[in-house]
Amino acid sequence: MTINLFDDSSWESLRPLTFTRPVADLRIGILTIAEKWAKHLNADFGFQTQEYLSVKYPAKVNANLFINGCICPDEALVDAISQLKDGEVLLKGDFLIAHHNDPAQSDAVTSNKKIQYTQDFVRIIYPEDIFVNNPAEIRKDFVLLIKGRTSAKISSTNQLLGDDIFFEEGAKAECSVLNSGYGPIYVGKNAEIWEGSLIRGSFALCENSSIKMGAKIYSGTTIGPNSRAGGEINNSVIWGNSAKGHEGYLGNSVLGEWVNIGADTNNSNLKNNYAEVKLYDYESKKMRNTNLQFCGLVMADHAKSGINTMFNTGSVVGVSANIFGGGLPPNHIPDFSWGGADGFLDYKLNKMFETTAKVFARKNVIFDDTEKDILTKVFELTAPHRNF
Repeated sequence: MTINLFDDSSWESLRPLTFTRPVADLRIGILTIAEKWAKHLNADFGFQTQEYLSVKYPAKVNANLFINGCICPDEALVDAISQLKDGEVLLKGDFLIAHHNDPAQSDAVTSNKKIQYTQDFVRIIYPEDIFVNNPAEIRKDFVLLIKGRTSAKISSTNQLLGDDIFFEEGAKAECSVLNSGYGPIYVGKNAEIWEGSLIRGSFALCENSSIKMGAKIYSGTTIGPNSRAGGEINNSVIWGNSAKGHEGYLGNSVLGEWVNIGADTNNSNLKNNYAEVKLYDYESKKMRNTNLQFCGLVMADHAKSGINTMFNTGSVVGVSANIFGGGLPPNHIPDFSWGGADGFLDYKLNKMFETTAKVFARKNVIFDDTEKDILTKVFELTAPHRNF
């Protein structure tokens, strides 16, 4: 089976995280949304996304099953989509879930037979939906990934609480406390938990990532592949290729790819007056009420914070923003900003490219023209949000 995962209006509402990727490439739980569908359906996948992203994230020309990229699969939904026949479309009300078409058809959706789906499902519309739903998605992905398999051996130097702990081949942990009594713990291939770490599930440490000595990790946290994490982390998702390696608190937050958090950076996730938290909205250019009491930091790809940065409750940091200095920076830090509480300047593309090439090289990744073209387009798209 070959599928395409398509973007809808949630691509706009999930910015700045989606400026650099399709919605289905967001990580929630252990896997990205696209990887979840591929695993459930035993399928190859592509993306129907913004034109400037399509070189890096191409569509599959031979696909005949199309699934909304903002939806996380579950058993009932997978079953309903698997039963779709040519010419059928699955809806919930007016919301398009999926459609099955002959690739030769040009009017894919308009001529299809409509089927109403009556059950609930997880739909990712705003950035905070990622950490809110992450504990449940870790549980679902854990079951999906370990079915019929046995964990690799776990060192006897660890204190293990509960039975829902799974290590992939090459995963290591020593002298740490792993408590799966509150949710499963998954440690990916060649990932490592260093000595003295305290981890409470649900928790996922993805391939080739590490948790540094003495870390305190709370439920609902995912550390994506090729990343390093330390300090205190609670109910947060780091997409991958990122570093939060030092002391400092990260809570109820989402960090993108190629992010670096300076030593002793902290974020607030609860207002002093216990009021509901607001986040910056790219469409309205205003603050949007999340209806959440706990909501921390949303940080897009390539963003960086210097030592001792202090983020307000409900902060949104754009693509390639670079924050440093004392005091509390504003709740919205525009994409390609350079500065801090004392003010910001444009982070020039050529300077940003110089840094990014060095960051990529550290992980043996080439900073190629495809990446440069995407970032150039994002720089242009986000210019109206930079009013320095």
